[in-house]
Amino acid sequence: MTMTLTVPPRTTGSRRDGLPVAVIGAGPVGLAAAAHLLERGLEVTVFEAGDRAGSAVAEWAHTRLFSPWTYLIDPAGRRLLEATGWTAPHGDRSPTGAELLERYLTPLARTPELESRLRLNSRVVAVSRQGMDRTRSTGRADTPFLLRIEHEGAVTEMLARAVVDTSGTWRSPNPLTAAGLDPATGASDRVVTGLPDVLGRDRGRFAGKRVLVVGAGHSAANTLLALDQLARTAPGTSISWAIRNRSAERIFTADDDGLPDRASIGQRVDALVRDGRIALVDRFEIDDLEPADDSANEGGDGPVRVRGRRAGRSAVVEADVIVNATGFRPDLEPLREIRLGLDEIVEAPRMLAPLIDPNLHSCGSVPPHGVTELTHPEADFFIAGMKSYGRAPTFLLATGYEQVRSIADELAGNRDAARVVNLVLPETGVCSTSTSSDDSACCG
Repeated sequence: MTMTLTVPPRTTGSRRDGLPVAVIGAGPVGLAAAAHLLERGLEVTVFEAGDRAGSAVAEWAHTRLFSPWTYLIDPAGRRLLEATGWTAPHGDRSPTGAELLERYLTPLARTPELESRLRLNSRVVAVSRQGMDRTRSTGRADTPFLLRIEHEGAVTEMLARAVVDTSGTWRSPNPLTAAGLDPATGASDRVVTGLPDVLGRDRGRFAGKRVLVVGAGHSAANTLLALDQLARTAPGTSISWAIRNRSAERIFTADDDGLPDRASIGQRVDALVRDGRIALVDRFEIDDLEPADDSANEGGDGPVRVRGRRAGRSAVVEADVIVNATGFRPDLEPLREIRLGLDEIVEAPRMLAPLIDPNLHSCGSVPPHGVTELTHPEADFFIAGMKSYGRAPTFLLATGYEQVRSIADELAGNRDAARVVNLVLPETGVCSTSTSSDDSACCG
């Protein structure tokens, strides 16, 4: 393991002059942030933990987004692409994750402006200030940020004038238990997170098995629909669905949803429950998992018992495989030395949290917001995209694009422009998913 410090040449005496803005994550919002920063004459370096831009999207490429292309293409990204002769996809159609990659994200990452600034297989494991932990204050705002990066077995460090964290939440799913903790006992190898490719890559994991899907959002609904298709051709496949509430009202009640693709998903799942093809286990709170026999304990294919409480009484559901579709949370460990101002409940920036509270807002009812709501006590440090929403599942890509546009104007000194935030979102009555996640990665 080696460590080097990358310091671009400075042309003035200021400690931060000549340094780039560091963008963490090369998903849709991270690439948009880079495009906006470059338009404003700011140098940028984008760090991506995966082996390609949009690596998280590639993991749910089989899933169709709810939003049409109109809401999925960032204006600055569009301008970069159109300069290469690129033609935008039709605006009224909702693409799959694979199409989002092929038609937009991959071409955007390959533009000359972004490709030369993209660092793949580079995971940012810590962010601090050069020579300063979070307790030191004197001269802090003028001190460069220090990023520690893992790349192909080596550890490097780089200085930056500002940091925009768009790393999302896809790789930090919520634990399965109602207490928000990982199961205390074994059988965790029976749990699948995210949006498994039930009809493709992961078919063998589910065919002929008793499957329990946990979660009341559209991630769960997508998986339930795929499992029903599988069950029609794979004998022995049975589907149970565990939710904490009395009903999955968020996805069943969607008459006023401005995203028709999302509305139809809830209606189809509701029909399957009423027809008995999906066994709904409502008011079920999971306490722990345990192997149901010795084969499960030894890492075989045996079943597991899901222990919990249903309507206040002890209950057990037995399954061969469990799909954890309970949403995601931000990974804050790399930011321990950064002064964050986060809401105590949602883990979003404090001024943003009341605007995105999932008990009050859906995707379309979240008001436009930008640098004012995203500011932390740490000067020139921002969290944007899905990660900025903390544990709230109401994120849309178009919201993230406007966030990073506002941040780019702020960092470029265009303070008035940064605070004029305009965003028109689809009218919608429900929302529980998003691209990074989001409880799903397919809201768009």
